[in-house]
Amino acid sequence: MSLDSDVIVDRRRMRRKLTFWRVAAVLAAVAAVVVVGVVVTRSGSEALSSSGAIARIKIEGLIQSNNDRVEALERLEKSSAAAVVVHINSPGGTTAGSEQLYDALMRLKAKKPMVVVVEGLAASGGYIAALASDHIVAQQSSLVGSIGVLFQFPNFTGLMKTVGVEVEQVKSSPLKAAPNGFEPTSPEARAALESLVRDSYAWFRGLVQSRRAMDDAQLQKVVDGRVFTGRQAVDLKLIDQLGDEKAAVAWLVSEKKIKSDLPVRDFKLTPKFSDFTFLRAAATITLDAVGLGAIARQVEQAGLAQAMDGFGLDGMLALWRPATTN
Repeated sequence: MSLDSDVIVDRRRMRRKLTFWRVAAVLAAVAAVVVVGVVVTRSGSEALSSSGAIARIKIEGLIQSNNDRVEALERLEKSSAAAVVVHINSPGGTTAGSEQLYDALMRLKAKKPMVVVVEGLAASGGYIAALASDHIVAQQSSLVGSIGVLFQFPNFTGLMKTVGVEVEQVKSSPLKAAPNGFEPTSPEARAALESLVRDSYAWFRGLVQSRRAMDDAQLQKVVDGRVFTGRQAVDLKLIDQLGDEKAAVAWLVSEKKIKSDLPVRDFKLTPKFSDFTFLRAAATITLDAVGLGAIARQVEQAGLAQAMDGFGLDGMLALWRPATTN
């Protein structure tokens, strides 16, 4: 019995030591990943700040309110970057998020010469962001415009009748939580929504007219919600020039007197852990190696969770969605 007790005690000691070293290994790995991530992020920003290069920033995908992006743009304001090239490839997003981004870019433009390059798409909220620049460059086949706003909501009343479900509610007033998708939209609720849409649309139209110096006749040609190619947009005064980043830099050199030999360097607006794919992979392998496979799977899925986060858009939308057919 004494021998068995000693064996049990030894095994427990070994387990405790193994657990300790596993935890220590995980902490060391996490610390290493964080340090490398911080170094990579800071090195990019410091290289930009110390060199006085032209900063390249990218606005991609759906646009929503993003305080991290605003703070990054404020850091760029205070950097020694000589100028900024904004690459936009976005169908838009929420009206509030697009306005926030526009305001932040306007503040940046007040401190740094800025030019916008439309890559594939600058529609709706993406075009709102582009309007912050005094000069917009787009490729011939880029899509620009979609000036308008929309308010979309699902209506489940037909489905609910089919499955025999009713939703009961008590409201303080008829327009509270309207529309809700569980009952037919009343004329009063629809009129209230139309008022919101008209007001936001008027703001968007006014922004285009003032920033692009259009008269009423010119404005009427571009505000029906359609998108235009770069070739069409330059004639309609939605953009200023056809070209790419080289054309944008050439404009900065000729019009803003930026040195022609300055390099163009990336400045990340929202550097996050999930941006560093190789670091996330290293963390996953490390956690798996020390027996914490469940945590490894969570780390591995973190990128997917962030990617899916953009699908929930609430409120008024300045968004271009191409029609689909069956």
